[in-house]
Amino acid sequence: MDAKIGDWVVTPRIGKPVEINALWYCALATMSSIAQKIGKPHDRYEKLAERARIGFQQFWNPSTGYCYDVLNSDGTACHDDTLRPNQIFAVSLPILPLLTEVQQKSIVEACGRSLLTSYGLRSLSPDHPDYCGHYGGDSYQRDSVYHQGTVWGWLLGAFIRSHLRVYQNPEQAYSLLQPMSHHLLAGCLGSLSEIFDGDAPMRSRGCIAQAWTVAEVLQTWIFIENSKR
Repeated sequence: MDAKIGDWVVTPRIGKPVEINALWYCALATMSSIAQKIGKPHDRYEKLAERARIGFQQFWNPSTGYCYDVLNSDGTACHDDTLRPNQIFAVSLPILPLLTEVQQKSIVEACGRSLLTSYGLRSLSPDHPDYCGHYGGDSYQRDSVYHQGTVWGWLLGAFIRSHLRVYQNPEQAYSLLQPMSHHLLAGCLGSLSEIFDGDAPMRSRGCIAQAWTVAEVLQTWIFIENSKR
């Protein structure tokens, strides 16, 4: 979420962002696994991964039932309970879960209620006063709403993989992916768009053929197929 207009950072996330810490844990756990497979010492990575996993619990906000988006630099919880999609990686990453089963389900349900659309996840909950459901206008107007409600297509993959992990229902996962197959004929023929409006009818915006949207949809389709074996 790097939109910046002059000296104005549209979505300041100073401190410890939730998705960076989830990815860091995933990297450490992956290094530990690789080290074991090639016969190298893995204790250091394993200990660091466990430390990161335990520390990640500081992101959990029991009053909302989902994670804080950012922690302060000293590790204390911010008072900002903004619901953004970044936390979905704490559930979707292909590692031992960072959170309990109850917490994972709560995150999927929260994102499903407020962020999920046919074409991806909103970058901000519609309940937030800064939410904007339309992406358009001049460069200033577009950049100011880029991460304030605009739907990102590539995030659909992480949500569906999280949904499948929690509910173990491949058919339901396929139903969540289905609208993207219709979009193949609605925007750039045979490809998928970068972003969409957060409000209905959720028109496609931005890049008309976005590689990371295509990659995530393909990866998720394969992931669902493999889950049935």
